Amino acid sequence: MDREDEIEMEMGAEAVAQVMAPPSRFRRVCVFCGSSKGNKTSYQDAAIELGEELVPRNIDLVYGGGSVGLMGLVSQAVYSGGRHVIGYVNKQP
Repeated sequence: MDREDEIEMEMGAEAVAQVMAPPSRFRRVCVFCGSSKGNKTSYQDAAIELGEELVPRNIDLVYGGGSVGLMGLVSQAVYSGGRHVIGYVNKQP
């Protein structure tokens, strides 16, 4: 059993992710991506993974404001992880 396994047994998987994630100098990341889910599930998986990677690094999300598609998946992952999510929607002229 290695050190990571010992920590996981003591603290749980979520706590391990927070301990093992390198700190970030960024407080927020801005993401603009598709409002559709794309033709490949790998796009959806990557969007969710991006959101999940921001959480243990304590990075909030600024994004295109859509609740659907890839933007929605990223925002849901970040919000579900307890981080702040700011949606930016352009005002029509």
